[in-house]
Amino acid sequence: MAEQLANKDKKARVFDLDEMLYEARKSAAKVEYCEEIKNDVAEENNSENNVVGLSASFLQLKSKEEREQDNDDDDDDELIGPAPPSENKMASEEKEKEAENEEEESDEDVEFNIHNTLPLSSNVTLQHGNKIVSGLALDSSGARLVSGGYDYDVKFWDFAGMNSSLHSFRTIRPCECHPIRDLKYSATGENILIVAGNAQAKVVDRDAHEIMECPKGDQYIVDMSSTKGHTAMLNCGSWHPKKREEFMTCSNDGTVRLWDINQPKKHKNVIKPKSIQGRRSIPTSCAYSRDGRWVAAACQDGSVQIWDHEKMFVNVAMKNMKAHVNGTDTSCVCFSYDNLQFATRGGDDTLKLWDVRNLSKSVHVKENLSNLFPMTDCFFSPDDKLIVTGISATKDHKKGKLAFF
Repeated sequence: MAEQLANKDKKARVFDLDEMLYEARKSAAKVEYCEEIKNDVAEENNSENNVVGLSASFLQLKSKEEREQDNDDDDDDELIGPAPPSENKMASEEKEKEAENEEEESDEDVEFNIHNTLPLSSNVTLQHGNKIVSGLALDSSGARLVSGGYDYDVKFWDFAGMNSSLHSFRTIRPCECHPIRDLKYSATGENILIVAGNAQAKVVDRDAHEIMECPKGDQYIVDMSSTKGHTAMLNCGSWHPKKREEFMTCSNDGTVRLWDINQPKKHKNVIKPKSIQGRRSIPTSCAYSRDGRWVAAACQDGSVQIWDHEKMFVNVAMKNMKAHVNGTDTSCVCFSYDNLQFATRGGDDTLKLWDVRNLSKSVHVKENLSNLFPMTDCFFSPDDKLIVTGISATKDHKKGKLAFF
C-alpha cells in the first residue's frame, strides 16, 4: 500500500516534441560538420603526400640527369673529336688509294684506240656513178643518204627500203648541166639544200620534190646588196641549226646570203666579206655554229671571218686575216658541238683547229694533207674527240682516203 501511495504522489513526465526535434536536428548538424572536417583533413593529408612523392621523384630524376651529365663531361674530357680509326681501317684505305692511283696511271698509259671507236665491223659499197662524187649528206636519223657528183645527178638512198641490189630509190638532175658542189640536210631532216655550179640554189623535200629555187640576181648591178640573189657560181651552203626555214649560201659574187623558205623571191640578209685592203673578198665556204649564234665564212684571201647572227651583219665580230695561204680555196668550215672550237680545211693542204675565244693563232695544225678539190669537208665526232677529213689522191698515193685526228 505504501508503494501505491508513493506512486500516487509522483507526477507524469511531460515531453516537448518540438524541443526534442530541435535537439535532434542540432546533434545531426554537429555530426555532419565533424564528418566534413574529417574528410577535409584526409584530403589535405593525401595532397601533401602526393606533393612529397612528386618532389621526391623529381629530385631523383634530377640527380640521375646530373650523374649522366657528369659522366658525359668525364667522357668529353677523356675524348675530344671522333674516335681514331683502327689500324685495319687505315691499312684498307691506304690499299684503296694505291689501287686508284694504279688505275689512273694505267689509264694514262693506254692510248686512245681509234679502231675501238669507229664502227668498222661491216661496210657496203654504194655505186653513185662513173664520175667524182662531190657531195654527200646523211639525215639526222641516219635512215637516208643523198649523193651528188660531177655527173650532175643527185641520188636518194633509203637504207630501210634498200634490197640486196643496193640501188637508190630516186635520181634527179636539179641543175641541168651544172656539177653538184654541196648537199645538206636540214636539222629536222625534212628538206635538202642543193648547191650546184650555177647561181641558184634549190631546196627539195626528202622525196625529191622541189620546194624552192633561189632567184638569180642582176649581174649588171654593182652593189650586190641591191640584187635579189647571187649573180655568180655558188660555192657552199648551210642550214640554220635552230630555225628550220633559214639557210645560207656563199658565191663567187663576193656575198654570203641568208634565205627563208617562206620568202623565196628575195634573200633575207646579205653579208659582204672584206679583205685587209677593204676590197671584196670571195667566200669559198660558210657555216653556222651549232647553236646558231655565229655565222662563219672562209674566204679566198686566206681569211676566216665570223659575224654575230643576233646583230646586224655590218661589222665582223671575230676574224683572222691570215688563217690560210692567200689565193687558196678554203673548202670547209665546221664548228664543234660545244661551240668553242671550229676546224678549217685549207686549199694549202692543211687542217687547222681554232678556238673561238682567241683567233689570233690556231690551236693545232696538220700539214701535207692533199686537197685538190674545193668541196673537201671536215667534221667533228659527236663527242668532239675526233676530226675527220678527206685526202685527195696524188701520184704517190693513187687512192684518196679519210684521215682521223
